[in-house]
Amino acid sequence: MTGAVLWEPPADVRQTSRIGQYLSWLQRSRGLEFADYAALWQWSVDDLPAFWQSIWDHFEVIAHDPPTGVLPGGAGMPGAKWFPGATVNYAEHVLRMPGLTDDEPVVLAHSQTRAPITLTAAQLREQVRNVRAGLLAHGIGRGDRVAAYAPNIPETYVLMLATASLGAVFSSCAPEFGVRSVIDRWQQIEPALLVAVDGYRYGDKAVDRREEVAAVTAALPSLRHVVTIGYLDPARDTFHELGGDDPMAYEKVPFDHPLYVLYSSGTTGLPKPIVHGHGGILLEHLKMLALHHDLGPGDRFFWFTTTGWMMWNFLASGPAVGAAIVMFDGNPAYPDMSVLWDLVDEAGITYFGTSAPFLMACRKAGLTPRKDGLRGIGSTGAPLPPEGFDWVYEAVGTRLQLQSLSGGTDVCTGFVGAVPLLPVVEGRIACRALGARVEAYDPAGHPVVDELGELVITAPMPSMPVSFWNDPDGKRYREAYFDYFPGVWRHGDWITIATDGSCVITGRSDATLNRGGVRLGTSEFYSVVESLPEIVDSVVVHLEQDDNPNGELLLFVVLTDGVDLDDSLRKRIATELRASLSPRHIPDEIHAVRAVPRTLSAKKLEVPVKRILTGTPVESAAAKGALANPESLLAFEDLARKRG
Repeated sequence: MTGAVLWEPPADVRQTSRIGQYLSWLQRSRGLEFADYAALWQWSVDDLPAFWQSIWDHFEVIAHDPPTGVLPGGAGMPGAKWFPGATVNYAEHVLRMPGLTDDEPVVLAHSQTRAPITLTAAQLREQVRNVRAGLLAHGIGRGDRVAAYAPNIPETYVLMLATASLGAVFSSCAPEFGVRSVIDRWQQIEPALLVAVDGYRYGDKAVDRREEVAAVTAALPSLRHVVTIGYLDPARDTFHELGGDDPMAYEKVPFDHPLYVLYSSGTTGLPKPIVHGHGGILLEHLKMLALHHDLGPGDRFFWFTTTGWMMWNFLASGPAVGAAIVMFDGNPAYPDMSVLWDLVDEAGITYFGTSAPFLMACRKAGLTPRKDGLRGIGSTGAPLPPEGFDWVYEAVGTRLQLQSLSGGTDVCTGFVGAVPLLPVVEGRIACRALGARVEAYDPAGHPVVDELGELVITAPMPSMPVSFWNDPDGKRYREAYFDYFPGVWRHGDWITIATDGSCVITGRSDATLNRGGVRLGTSEFYSVVESLPEIVDSVVVHLEQDDNPNGELLLFVVLTDGVDLDDSLRKRIATELRASLSPRHIPDEIHAVRAVPRTLSAKKLEVPVKRILTGTPVESAAAKGALANPESLLAFEDLARKRG
C-alpha cells in the first residue's frame, strides 16, 4: 500500500461503529470472531449464505413469509436465486425508520426553486399513505409502472415509497433529461401513470418543461394518468389531489419482485432497463449504509444527486438504517461553489456525499470550507486522484473519514469503498465491500494482484439485476455482463487490487462517457447528431482532466459532400444536443474527419480514438486487422500531435 495515511480509525472503533456492533453480534450469535476487516471480508465472500443470512438477522428484516433458504441453487451466475419463498416490502423497511421517533426530522429538502421543506417521521409516513391511496384510486396496483419526471424533492421520494408499498414499479428521469432520452427509457417499460414537474430553477434561471412533458406524454400511449407537480407555479399543481382515506399497508412481494427500473447510459443501442428487486436492494443498502458508511439514528445523510443517477436510490434508503436524508435540487455552483458546503451547517449534515469531479472543482476554486462537524465524505462518479484526497484533509477537516467508492447502476451500490475499520490512504479505495467478491482479471481471465486488470465480480450479489425489462430469455442481460468471461460479471472498469485488499480504479474499460460525474451514453449523441442532414457519421470521446471536473468532450463528424463545418453548423449541433439530451452533452470541440474508425462488423471504435488522443501510438491503440478502415485513425493521430 503506497501513499500517505490521512486518517486512522480511532482506538475504540469496535465499540463506537456499527460494523463493530455487528462483529460483536456475530461473536454472540454465531460464535464467529474476526481479527480484522480482511478476515471478515474473506468470510463474507467465501460463505455467501451465512453472510447474507447474518445481514437479514442482524437488521431484523421483516418477512411476511419466511425464505426456504438463502442461495439454495448455488452461486452460479447469471441466475442465482436469493431467499426463495420469502415475501418482503422495501418501503416497509424504509418507513420503519429504526431509532427515530415520530417527531424527529427524517427528510430535509433544500432547493433553488422553493423554500426548504422538513418532514418528520410521522409526516413522511402520512404523506406516503396519502399518495398510496391516490395511486390506488387511479387504478395503480401490483406490477404497474409509475414514472416520475421530477427532481430530487420530497414529492418524488414519497411517490417512490408509495409505489413500492403497492408492489408497483417505479422509474425516474431527472427533468433536465431531453425528450428523446426520456422516451427511449420509458417506451420500454410502458408506464401507466406519470408524475411530472412543470419546470424547475437551475441557479437563477427558470426552466419550463411543460412542452417536454407534453411530448413525452404523446409518445407513451400506455399512460392512463398524468399528474403535475407545480414546482415552478403552484397554481398548476395536481399532485396534492393524489390522496385518499385508505389505511397504510404493504403488499407482500417475492424477494426478487421488481422495485424500480434504472437505466444504463445507452452506450450501445437503447439504454438498458435494469430491474432491481425489493429484497436485493434492501439487504445491500442495509449492509452498505450501516456497516460501511456507519449511518444510523442521529445522522443526516446527504448525497448530491439527481433522480437520473443511482445515487438517488442509494440516498433514498437512508431511513431504513435510521438516518435522516438531506436533499438538494439546483445548481451546486450557484451562486458559487460554496452552496453545498453551506448546506452542511444549514441542514446539520453529518455525511456529505458527492462526486470526485465536484471535489476537484472545489480544490481548483481554492475553497477551504472547514466543516469540523462532518464525520464522513463520500466520493464517487469517477476516480478521486491523490490531490483530491489531500484537499479534503487540508481544506475540509482532519477528523472525518473520506470514503472513495465505486460501483454502478447495475448493482445500485458501491462494491469497492471504505469501512470505519480501515485507514484512509491518499489516492486509494480502502477495500472491497462485504459480500462483494471483486477481482482483477487479465485478458485470459486469470485473477491478478498488484497488476492492472478488468474489474470483475466472481460471485453473485443480491442487488445484481433481477433482469432487464422485456428480456424474457435473459439474452440482453447475459450479453451485458457475462459474455466476455463466461459465468463472471465483467463491469467495464480498470482496477488494480493490492495484496492488502485496497484498490485503485483508473477509469472505464468501455466507451461510456463520464461528464462531471454523470455517465453519458454515446448512442444518444449519435442519434441526435446524425439526424442532421449535413452529417453522415460521428464519434464522440471524453478526456478526463485533473483540473476540470467536466473533462473535455470532443465530437468528430463526417460531413455530407459539399458541406463545411462552420460556426453556424457547430451552433446547430450544440442546440440539437441541448434540446434533445441535456446541456452536459454539448461538446467542447467539434472537428470534421473523413471517416469514423469502425470494426469489420461496423462498430465504432470510441476507446481507440480516446487512447490515441491521450498519447497512445496508433499501432498500440487498435488492432488494424480488425478495422474496416484503419487509415481513419491517422486523423486522430494528427490532432493529438497538434494538441500537444
